[in-house]
Amino acid sequence: MIYMEKAITVVGGDLRIVKLIEMLDKDGYTVYTYGLENSEELLNLDSVEMCPTLEEAIKNSKVVVGPVPLSSDRRRLSTPFGRNSVELTDFISAIKGKYLIAGNIGIKDELDAKGIQYTDLLKREEFSVLNTIATAEGTIQIAMEETQRTLHGSNVLVMGFGRIGKVLAKMLNGIGAKVYCEARKNEDISWIKAYGYNPIHLNDLDENLGKFEIIINTIPFQLLEGKRLDLIKKDAVIIDLASNPGGVDRKAAREKKLKVIWALSLPAKVAPLTSAEFIKETLYHVLKEL
Repeated sequence: MIYMEKAITVVGGDLRIVKLIEMLDKDGYTVYTYGLENSEELLNLDSVEMCPTLEEAIKNSKVVVGPVPLSSDRRRLSTPFGRNSVELTDFISAIKGKYLIAGNIGIKDELDAKGIQYTDLLKREEFSVLNTIATAEGTIQIAMEETQRTLHGSNVLVMGFGRIGKVLAKMLNGIGAKVYCEARKNEDISWIKAYGYNPIHLNDLDENLGKFEIIINTIPFQLLEGKRLDLIKKDAVIIDLASNPGGVDRKAAREKKLKVIWALSLPAKVAPLTSAEFIKETLYHVLKEL
């Protein structure tokens, strides 16, 4: 069944979602919102209705768009522009019978138990690939701001060779950095060599950590901890892109006076408009598939 309705509900979200709503408004959608009351950009849009309650917003359409990520603490919906917090349990109860589209949903068991259908945007390949562009650019911006060196000529380690690792390595290489990529799979090591970067197998990480001015982690597993932190240069900059709990023992790193930047949700911070375009493109793909 093709989703033909021009009404959609949006609950919570950051500046990317605000920009998305503006785009939906221009495309002729009537948008019912909740948890976005403090967004002045939405106040004067004729086709956007800010509903007084969560239930009022949700009853008006069959599809509910949630935040990216849905929640940062697994207890409450992410509502930085909202006046009131929204408990995830209340949200789940309210959207029964609706179709949820959000990012990094994290409560799939609870949704499955209620029979709620959903799409996790971060599991969609087209969105994930495009989203890495903003993440990589934001990471490079942080690296430039937090080090007293040029990236050109610096030894930079990218830990993990997934989507973000690949795009980051390409951009850093273009700037002139000496790019090293860590991976644990032999096939990834081969690809790193093929791209012309310097490969480091996870088994050889310890003996190489001391050579880097900048270390960027993309792996959602705590690899930089304990004695491994002692191997890192004291003036190095560590940028952790991994979601909670991250890939760095931040408490131990602080005690060792290492500079660690835990950089989450970079697309929302550095390129909310472009990121909103990526969300809209993926949203429309999902709607066509319903």
